[in-house]
Amino acid sequence: MAQLSKEQIVESVPQKGFFGHPKGLFTLFFTEFWERFSYYGMRAILVFYMYYEVSKGGLGLSEPTALAIMSIYGSLVYMSGIIGGWLADRIFGTSKAVFYGGIFIMLGHIVLAFPGNLTMFFTSMVLIVLGTGLLKPNISSIVGDIYATHDNRRDSGFSVFYMGINMGGFLAPLTVGTIGLDYNFHLGFSLAAIGMFVGLITFLITKKNLGLAGTQIANPLSPTERKRFVKNLVIGVVVLVALLFITIPNGWLTFNSFIALVGILGFVIPFSYFFLMYRSPKTTADEKSRIIAYIPLFLAAVMFWAIAEQGSTILALYADKRTNLDAFGFHISPAWFQSLNPLFIITMAPVFAWLWIKLGKRQPSIPQKFSLGILFAGLSFIVILLPAYFGGTDKLVNPLWLALSIFILVIGELCLSPVGLSATTKLAPAAFSAQTMSLWFLSNAAAQALNAQLVKLYSDKTEMLYFGIIGGVAIVLSIILFAASPVIQRFMKGVH
Repeated sequence: MAQLSKEQIVESVPQKGFFGHPKGLFTLFFTEFWERFSYYGMRAILVFYMYYEVSKGGLGLSEPTALAIMSIYGSLVYMSGIIGGWLADRIFGTSKAVFYGGIFIMLGHIVLAFPGNLTMFFTSMVLIVLGTGLLKPNISSIVGDIYATHDNRRDSGFSVFYMGINMGGFLAPLTVGTIGLDYNFHLGFSLAAIGMFVGLITFLITKKNLGLAGTQIANPLSPTERKRFVKNLVIGVVVLVALLFITIPNGWLTFNSFIALVGILGFVIPFSYFFLMYRSPKTTADEKSRIIAYIPLFLAAVMFWAIAEQGSTILALYADKRTNLDAFGFHISPAWFQSLNPLFIITMAPVFAWLWIKLGKRQPSIPQKFSLGILFAGLSFIVILLPAYFGGTDKLVNPLWLALSIFILVIGELCLSPVGLSATTKLAPAAFSAQTMSLWFLSNAAAQALNAQLVKLYSDKTEMLYFGIIGGVAIVLSIILFAASPVIQRFMKGVH
């Protein structure tokens, strides 16, 4: 079958129908809304489920172990995106990847919905990791497919799409979090499973809005390559199972060594992909230049997500242990603080979407937006250390401090995250479109692999030092990136 051009795919999508955007944005918006409701609902209670005592319905793990597992789990969720991107690019296309991924995620939450042991817990984690790896990068790639290359609505469209993500993320901690913490963890996980089921139904019913977007396999395997892939897959599974049977009983593969391994892979895998894409004969000279430009943006994203993703680890613990939860005349659930980030994004995303369109060609360049993103991320950590500076670490903190820190982070997130999604679709080599979107999500994987080591350093005694050093490093890097922006822009070869 002949490959369709970008123009043919765009022409198959109704271009008016969802707030001035292509009609297919409706399908992607609500599919991602329910997937994020499912994911963030589960995540809102997961760390509490791990370290709460068994008598309270938890697993009874230690707090440091729970925080490290949470970070490693988050890293693997995004690391698996490279597999999902490869499968979409080479075997079944992005649309099927989204659907198959949703099924795995739903099954993972169903396993969590039943009371069980650590074996069931880790089984659910594997299913969710695989499912998110298939769905998350590929649905974002389809968003890029429904817009023409030079369509000025693209950045605005990603901001609208990003708002859908955060609407799901806002509602999830309030509903799943409340049910999970106030009633029963497993009822909360059941609600997350229902959310993913609704997302799958939404995708199936409205998929016609996407036209041909997501149906084309960008770089399909030849029959010979397909046979080799099946052979290597079988061998790989057999070798992996054998290694597990050997290393675990002998004590060679421990929890700490696994964390270290994931930490190394978090950086080795993305830079291996940079190297392979750059050296590929399918990558043109201009595309190679754009890959070079993408590397500092990737590193900036790692710094940003290293701070942002601590909302479900260190800041979740901070909300539970360090924050006055009986302020303002009523009791606040610690899970509710995880709704603040998406709430602020829902409020501010339309403002930023309008701002980029209003500024047009006068808006900051992509590297400059990234530098602003990590600047505000750094400031958010500087703000959260102030209560300890003024009042010490032995007093409960007014919840407004935590809310202010999250708000400052959101300003940075809106400068970096939706812009990063859009920039990835623009800078991606044609033969690696879905895989480059997976590479973008590997910035989050690398960040959380790094966090698995960093969270061990946090305690009441190190609180100020912890927030101060990480926040300070982010601010310094933002200044360096802003200064280097003109050079990076030249390597982007006309992409703005």
